[in-house]
Amino acid sequence: MTSIFTRIQHIELPETVTCDASRTNPAFRITFLADGKIPYPQIILHAQNGQHIIKGDLIEESSDPIASDLPAGVRYVATVPAGLLRAGDVSAQVEGCRKAELRRAGGEDWIKEFRSIRIELATTADKAEKPAPRIVARAAITPGTFDPEPKIYFGIHKHMHQPYYQAADPSYWDGEKEEIFGSRGGPYTDFVPAAVRQYIDGGLPHAGLSCSWSGSLVEQINRCEKEELCGGRFGNWTAQLRAVAREKTALGNPRMDIAAIGFFHPLMALTPARNIVRQIRLHRDLVRDTFGVEASTVLFPPETAFHARMIPALIKAGVSAVMYDSIHRFRACREYPYNGIDEGMLPPNPADQQNPPAQNWMWLHNIWVGSQIAPSLLKPEYVRYEDPMGEVHKIIAVPAERYIGNEDARGGFGALQYPDVLGQVYDQMVATGTFDPRHPPFFLLHSDGDNHGGGADSYYYHNTGELVRWLQGDPRFELITTRDYLQLFPPDPDKAAHIEGGSWSGADNGDPQFMKWFSRYNEPYSPDLNSWAILTALQSIVHSLEDADPGNSNLEQAARLMLTAETSCYWYWTGQDVWDSQVTWAANAAHSLISTDIDALIASGKDRAAPAIFPPWVTPENPGGKKWGQGCLLDAPREATAHTFIHDISGIARVSLILRAGNGEQTIAMRDHGPYPSQTEPAVIANYYTAELPVGAGHVRYFIEAEDKKGNVARGSLEGIYLA
Repeated sequence: MTSIFTRIQHIELPETVTCDASRTNPAFRITFLADGKIPYPQIILHAQNGQHIIKGDLIEESSDPIASDLPAGVRYVATVPAGLLRAGDVSAQVEGCRKAELRRAGGEDWIKEFRSIRIELATTADKAEKPAPRIVARAAITPGTFDPEPKIYFGIHKHMHQPYYQAADPSYWDGEKEEIFGSRGGPYTDFVPAAVRQYIDGGLPHAGLSCSWSGSLVEQINRCEKEELCGGRFGNWTAQLRAVAREKTALGNPRMDIAAIGFFHPLMALTPARNIVRQIRLHRDLVRDTFGVEASTVLFPPETAFHARMIPALIKAGVSAVMYDSIHRFRACREYPYNGIDEGMLPPNPADQQNPPAQNWMWLHNIWVGSQIAPSLLKPEYVRYEDPMGEVHKIIAVPAERYIGNEDARGGFGALQYPDVLGQVYDQMVATGTFDPRHPPFFLLHSDGDNHGGGADSYYYHNTGELVRWLQGDPRFELITTRDYLQLFPPDPDKAAHIEGGSWSGADNGDPQFMKWFSRYNEPYSPDLNSWAILTALQSIVHSLEDADPGNSNLEQAARLMLTAETSCYWYWTGQDVWDSQVTWAANAAHSLISTDIDALIASGKDRAAPAIFPPWVTPENPGGKKWGQGCLLDAPREATAHTFIHDISGIARVSLILRAGNGEQTIAMRDHGPYPSQTEPAVIANYYTAELPVGAGHVRYFIEAEDKKGNVARGSLEGIYLA
């Protein structure tokens, strides 16, 4: 019988490993020799992109003869799978435990040895010689022609926004506001036109950019112009913007496409459908009046925050396509290569992983990344949502690439090494044979157009000039507007995908639970939950009056306060009283305007509005999966709770959670905890409801149904979750 080992005698591993076309390691082996049998062998690879543990079936005891110059012992061969490691130094921790039952092992039972491996990118000498780029005459692409030569298409989106810094008093202005607006004169006047003109002068037939201008920003710049604030910087501020808005691509689409957006920058994923529609329509009217053109049918959702439940409202508002953060499409694939805590989000919930596996995962280099990307998924496609009644709604979703866009935000060409980084995407597409000439890759580089490097004059002037010169000499890439791309390469409506909810990386990594807007949700009091409870009640009373008395003289002002209170920024700086109170101030101002009318409506018995239901959230986020610990992931309990806020002026008769699983439908009564325990003295606030979800139910879908005491019934959105 072979004795248990006491030491690792010899390790064989490559000093260097050269990356393949995916810019990650090919599969390779590590061999090690112990002086006895190792009950539990493993190797931990400490790399720049996290720890990777090689164990189990990846380590085999070898029967091959041991070299004569090595001592006797037991030889093990570990296989390191391809695609784990990126370029850089890797520390290999070869170890074994002297006890097979790890729970009984102590630190003294582990024996470890360390070695180093260098993972290198292929040098120019390793690659086939490529001809030097030549200046190409960019010809316009004809719809209906599909060039088999691989090409990467990309676009640029710049977002412009300022909130009202006092939700209940839009006239508020002080020295800080003077500095905020005055320092952004360029982005709000001539920077975007300067970039677009360079595309035109550079002979790029399809190039342009889209930009989103929130209504609260435009109104405040108009005020600066009228009152000569900011030293008169904004006199005739739209002149150049109006001129360039009339410039067209080779296909007749705007070179500067003013994207649709919610007027007051609402987090649409958590906004009632009727208010989403109103916010978009108000913004369309403002764009027409301000810039002299129609707003695009392509929507930039504030915070790049998208959830499939938005789709019916977007369609009703005339939106044909919506931007989203690309990681939420990647994570919605089966067999997604989750990168642990370095990804900044919990593992995807299995209910969201509805799409087939991707085959061309890769790590990007020379930019910050937290996870792998799949170039084959970087293209517009239809996404679907099914409502509680079984009706399916579809819309085109356009990916905004998370990591490349984030790097572009640092200053554009030069800050982002376009030829290298986009070249990596191109090389992976070619190496894996995933180029589809009818639906080639297209993604947006999206960033704030008025902040930091992405809002600097160098981005729009010098660096844009360098971008144009590069494109003139590299036919592998095409800068194109979203509308031109969709006209040339329309996606197939019969191939609708699912996208996990979530937002951009700057919002606490944009997790699917939108936790940036749920800060301290697990504490006895959360300022964020307080604001949602108040906003839900405000929406309820305004909608009730709209439905019963649409001509009410106070309604327009109250509704504006409601829409202003939906501004996503009011949840950004949790813990600062001035921000935590914004929704309360707006709600109290609106309530003071219409409280008498609401009382009269209740007394008349003519309330026709159904209860307002806030989109539910579930804790833990992944029941039976993982939850956050202190710098680590912990096992999450299987017991889960659904939460929501509900309000109605006539009072609530019942609230039910309708759960649909493979074995049928189940109705669960939700528990009323009373009004949320506010600390901001609101005039109105919604009640807080919860329901316990059945353990082990697997893949389920559910929605909330609420009935008021007048018999008006509301149904919330159809949600999905996996209950382990």
